[in-house]
Amino acid sequence: MMQNPSPPPPDLLAPGPDPAGEIVVLVVEDDLGYAVLVQELLGDSREPIKVLLARSLDEAKAMAPEGVGCILLDLGLPDAEGLEALEQVLQVAPDAAVVVLTGRAASGLALAAVAAGAQDYLTKDMVDTVSLSRSIRYAVARKRAVESSRRLFVSEVIAAERARLERGLLPSPLLRDPGVVLASRYRPAGTSLLLGGDFFDVVELPDSRLRAVVGDVCGHGPDEAALGVALRIAWRSLVLAGVDENAVLPGVESILQAERGASDLFVTVCDVTISRDRRSLAVRLAGHPPPVIIGPEVRSLEVTSVGVPLGVFDGAAWPATTTSLDPGWAILLYTDGLLETRQTDGKRSSSVEELVQSVVGAAQLGREPAMLADYLIGSAATRNDGPPDDDVALLIMAERPR
Repeated sequence: MMQNPSPPPPDLLAPGPDPAGEIVVLVVEDDLGYAVLVQELLGDSREPIKVLLARSLDEAKAMAPEGVGCILLDLGLPDAEGLEALEQVLQVAPDAAVVVLTGRAASGLALAAVAAGAQDYLTKDMVDTVSLSRSIRYAVARKRAVESSRRLFVSEVIAAERARLERGLLPSPLLRDPGVVLASRYRPAGTSLLLGGDFFDVVELPDSRLRAVVGDVCGHGPDEAALGVALRIAWRSLVLAGVDENAVLPGVESILQAERGASDLFVTVCDVTISRDRRSLAVRLAGHPPPVIIGPEVRSLEVTSVGVPLGVFDGAAWPATTTSLDPGWAILLYTDGLLETRQTDGKRSSSVEELVQSVVGAAQLGREPAMLADYLIGSAATRNDGPPDDDVALLIMAERPR
């Protein structure tokens, strides 16, 4: 079941400095007398402006990153001339508005500076309190508008690219039974644009059994994403070919061994079968966290035997654990990115128990699969104070109330 593209990372839409608040202005001018004059003019202004002085580009570089909102830049400095000075300032203070200070004879250079990234230019012999403070305020507002437009453009590009990747890489479940509802979600790690190695799929067999899989290729990036797609297609092909359930994971492992780029690359998998009458579940785990069963109670399935991940060593076995399903059941399959919580020391922890409690909280609000999926994705972002550091894939299957 395809989903809407992932929302843009929150930091891409974060607002810049408020031009209505106090502005820290860095005056970069080697003429001390003129620098003091500018300081006095801004001091006479009723605008909330704090002035810092730098007499060289090196001094400006040291001071510019410290919360400076606007830089008044003379293009004739002892250690930089013309557009070279502007280019270096824009590199060290990309978030600050830049207003060029120039003499009349250099107006052509000033216009070139605006084209190169400055927000405005002022001629030194025509500056007064009103024009100077107004130019600074307008420059900061203009810079903020440009940055907002850029962030919006980037977020739109990311949303469109994620939608394209999802269309190309995520499956269309093969499900005929109207009595079963599906919801799936995929979120790349952090602010990453690319899908990672997590994968999932659902297939309804001719005899009405439901087969589902969720897997996680170790690592992130396009190579892992491509391998995840190959393994998902291998799993689907084996299932549709009627291969015995006990032989499916060994078959997927053989594809992994043939396609992986490194011999130590492994994959964790949760493979499930739901019976024709929808009253029993068989689960095979290859180093993967167990599914969560949502019924009269919410519980993590106790799997009697968890096999090693695929690709660790030859001859491994993945025995099935079976359990009964109550009427109105729902099952959550997921990758471990949904479990992980970023700690204050930068480390990560994971807890199936915390996930179960999140599911309990969501189930109290309602058990519609799409709502549960959105709630769990939001809870993961809340625990991590932003997008999780690992890819997150989840699949919820639920029996429709009769």
